[in-house]
Amino acid sequence: MDVPRTHRRLLGRHGGRALAALVVVAILAATTVAIGQLRAPPPTVARASLWLGTVERGEMLREVQGNGKLVPEHMQWVTALSAARVEQIFVRPGAPVEVDTVLLELRNPELELQALEAERDVAAAKTVLANMRATLRSEKLAQELTVATLQVDKKTARRKSDANVALDERGYVSGDDAHSAKAQLETIERRIGLEERRLAVLGDGLKERLAAQTADVARLQTIADFRRRQLDGLRVHAGVAGVLQELPLEAGQWVSAGALLAKIARPDRLKAQLAIAETLAKDMQPGLRAHVDTRNGVIDGEVVRVDPAASKGTVTVDVALAGPLPRGARPDLTIVGTVELERLADALHVRRPAFVQPDSTMGIFRLDAAGVYATRVNVQFARTSATTVEIVTGLSEGDRIILSDMSEYDAADQVQLE
Repeated sequence: MDVPRTHRRLLGRHGGRALAALVVVAILAATTVAIGQLRAPPPTVARASLWLGTVERGEMLREVQGNGKLVPEHMQWVTALSAARVEQIFVRPGAPVEVDTVLLELRNPELELQALEAERDVAAAKTVLANMRATLRSEKLAQELTVATLQVDKKTARRKSDANVALDERGYVSGDDAHSAKAQLETIERRIGLEERRLAVLGDGLKERLAAQTADVARLQTIADFRRRQLDGLRVHAGVAGVLQELPLEAGQWVSAGALLAKIARPDRLKAQLAIAETLAKDMQPGLRAHVDTRNGVIDGEVVRVDPAASKGTVTVDVALAGPLPRGARPDLTIVGTVELERLADALHVRRPAFVQPDSTMGIFRLDAAGVYATRVNVQFARTSATTVEIVTGLSEGDRIILSDMSEYDAADQVQLE
């Protein structure tokens, strides 16, 4: 009898499916590896939107640039001597003024009253002084009269005493009468001495009392003069010749003592004030040459002062201007100034790329010979200028680089120009 043969499956019941899965996985892995081995194309950049620069070797002029404004060399501030109300304004900003030009008129009734009271006090003190002088002179004259009368009495008493002494020697009068006449003479002499001393004391007292009253009159006169100057100061004069720059007041406005009333400047005596970044101002010093662009002409100048302190990230530098000012130059005019720091005789340099800082290393895109691709290279920079920067390593003479801001391509090592 024939027995049927049983065939065993080599892969089992689900072997075909597993084999198919392994094949699919292998194909995907191979595809992934192939894709990974492909090189992604570099991003493209429009050539027309880029600033390009060429590395050069030779003289490099280090300059520092900053914005600023023209300011007067001498500014005259006119301030209020006392609190007052603006009564009338005669001149407005922009008008030329002379020393005696009246700018505005103020009013303060209290000052007027104080001036009147001060003058009244002076008049009263002068009256007291005059009365005192008259009284003291009368007292002195009376005392002098007393002394003169005693001098006459002394002469009379002396004659009487001498006569009694002579008569006593001859026996015509008694000794008591002679002695009494002599005693009366001595009494008058003592009275004369006392009255003369009193006259001297009275004279010294007269001088002292008159001096004290005179000093009081002078003190009150000084106060009255001060009040008068305060009152006269309500009519405000320019004080200097120039152009009125500011007068921030209106009629009826109240100002306090010391408040700013006006600013006056000479328009032909201007200087430049530049705001230089504090990171670039370390080499700034007086005596450096400068050029100021007023957008209507360039003026040469010289640094005369460097502010010792920085403010809001900048250092203020004053530049004295040489030569005539261009037309349109006026205070507070916005300008751009350039200060020459030094000249490097033989330096590898290029126009300053965006965001480059002195003594730093930065990735810069360098163009190939065909100018189609630009590859990132690390460049070490040294000293910087307003428009150029010195190169230490990373670039060679003749290399062309991209100067524009390429921060949006920080993830790329190469870009293509189109």
